[in-house]
Amino acid sequence: MTLEDAQRAMGLLRSQAASYGIDPNKIGVIGFSAGAYLVTNMSNDYERTYPIRDAADRVSPRPDFAIVAYTARVLDYKKGENALQLAPWVKINPKAPPTLIIHAMNDPVDPVREPIAYALALNDAGVPVDMRLYAKGGHAFGMRPTAAPITREWPGQVEQWLRNIGVL
Repeated sequence: MTLEDAQRAMGLLRSQAASYGIDPNKIGVIGFSAGAYLVTNMSNDYERTYPIRDAADRVSPRPDFAIVAYTARVLDYKKGENALQLAPWVKINPKAPPTLIIHAMNDPVDPVREPIAYALALNDAGVPVDMRLYAKGGHAFGMRPTAAPITREWPGQVEQWLRNIGVL
């Protein structure tokens, strides 16, 4: 249901972009932890998962870029604790949008293997992917100021990356 909601939101935003004064071809998604999992799904599986209802459902729900922070639920831990194999439910689409991944090495909730595996899979599929790994920051570092450099640096890293891919 959340993927359907996200696809619907993308369609609504894209179909009404002119009224918001935004470029309908420069709309992306950002997700943190469980939201990051939704972003990975939305980026790789953008065929509508529900029947078309109106004009908003006729435009692409594929984001033009994706930002994933503290990647979650993408590894198949049945293959072993140190495996980098994606879980069976994670499908990589070679037409996924350029993706930026941000993660702290000391994240106690989502191990750093999660974003590394996802980045490698995107790269292997030919999808442009950038990573920003920080030694400290834990999980859910968000935008609150802390002593860890990640909280001061990641928003600027996102802005620079968006400039690099031509969104800003």
